[in-house]
Amino acid sequence: MLFDVAAVLSPSGALGGVPEAFGVHEISHQISAIVEIVDPTTQYPSVFNGQFNGQFAGLFSPVGAGAGILSNGSPQPSDIGTDSSSTSARLDPSLIPRLSGSETLDRLTVLSGSEMAAFVAGNRAAIDRLLLSPPRASSIAIWWGSLPRSGQKTLASTVPEVVGNLDGVPFAVRDKANRLTLSRSVSQLTTSIESGVGRAKLVEKRHHLDILTQVTKTLERKTGTAQRQLLTLDPSGEVRAAVVVGDLATADYVSYLVPGMFFTVQGQMYDWTVIAEDLQTEQAGWLKTLSRADSGLTGKTAATVAWIGYQTPGVLDIASLDRAQTGANFLGHAIQGIRAARVGAQPFVSLVTHSYGSTAAMMELAKGGMTIDALAIIGSPGSAAQSVSALGMTRGNVFVGEAAWDPIVNTAFYGSDPGSTTFGAHRMDVAAATDPITNKPLAAAVGHLGYFDAGTTAMRNLALIGLDQGALVSTGSPADASRTLADAR
Repeated sequence: MLFDVAAVLSPSGALGGVPEAFGVHEISHQISAIVEIVDPTTQYPSVFNGQFNGQFAGLFSPVGAGAGILSNGSPQPSDIGTDSSSTSARLDPSLIPRLSGSETLDRLTVLSGSEMAAFVAGNRAAIDRLLLSPPRASSIAIWWGSLPRSGQKTLASTVPEVVGNLDGVPFAVRDKANRLTLSRSVSQLTTSIESGVGRAKLVEKRHHLDILTQVTKTLERKTGTAQRQLLTLDPSGEVRAAVVVGDLATADYVSYLVPGMFFTVQGQMYDWTVIAEDLQTEQAGWLKTLSRADSGLTGKTAATVAWIGYQTPGVLDIASLDRAQTGANFLGHAIQGIRAARVGAQPFVSLVTHSYGSTAAMMELAKGGMTIDALAIIGSPGSAAQSVSALGMTRGNVFVGEAAWDPIVNTAFYGSDPGSTTFGAHRMDVAAATDPITNKPLAAAVGHLGYFDAGTTAMRNLALIGLDQGALVSTGSPADASRTLADAR
């Protein structure tokens, strides 16, 4: 009978495309491991309706009154399939949260819309684990692509908080799902606050509503500016979010902005997105300028991502690397996501990392958790990696910038100093200068946050790094003055 179940659940079976990427061919064993004595049709009716033509009947045969679950959660083999007319078996949703993220997705796939909603509402621990430690983005992409269109629509509309945060799902789908989550969450919180229900948590709800209101504000754009996509929205806790400026699905150049300490969605998401927009505008201008000397750049586009995809440290945990490790993991999944979603049309991907965010990014690069094309390090408090060679950058496209009066640089608080000559990064000028190509005056970056001011040497160089124009990045040396558009070739 287990062979019949595997056949039913294969891409050619009744589900019409349930992926084997997560080992769905093992689902019969997984289901058998969470059996208890109850009526199967009441909890998951879609699993037992006519679409399966009764092929599950053998697997969910009546279980005898003496059946029991072993301490490891598995049913006793001798008890499965014993004869009894008074009892039968069903999936126990309370045991599903013990499964891995990929197995949780498998379960959601075989449920109807109403069952999905009920499962997510009743099993937050399973969903939280899935979002905190998801399967690889490449596996997610295979899983999503193997689903029928109707299944994709049901998942995106019923459990948007899951679909919107799965790296590997198409960006447009995630944007739509996350906007739906945002709208629903704001509506629910507003209704709850206005009704007066749960007064003990009123302050907490207002705080949460304010965070989501900031995200809503961030998505607004002026006429004529680049489109925005809500790439990530995990509304739990202090909220994680990422907003795209441009079109991530088609951009030839993609730059992720990774923030450091004290950055939160509530406090900085709007400003961080404005900075991403400034950088994207700078890059668009440079593509137009550079295309005069290089026709291959004509029509090329850039997108930037204002990424606050982890909870940055505050005063109480600033000395710890725990947040950096968590952030590194999330960032790795994010970069894997664009690689998986853009198979066959890979963009040039760069990271603009600031402060503690640079520490997190270098941790992930050092362990091989992501592949990028260029790295910009600014205002860094240190790296666990001892040199550029440990970061796995194939072309050595690593640049470091250090502003005057920045109290964080050169501290090497979290390891080696990326600004030291022994680290091996290219120097990126952030002082006041005249652009050697456009002859425009450029302001200096001053202090820990001055790197992102529009019209600075720092923003000019960050834009060029993200466009694979390392040869044009100014270093502050006399040789910069002789650089021309021809050097971009």
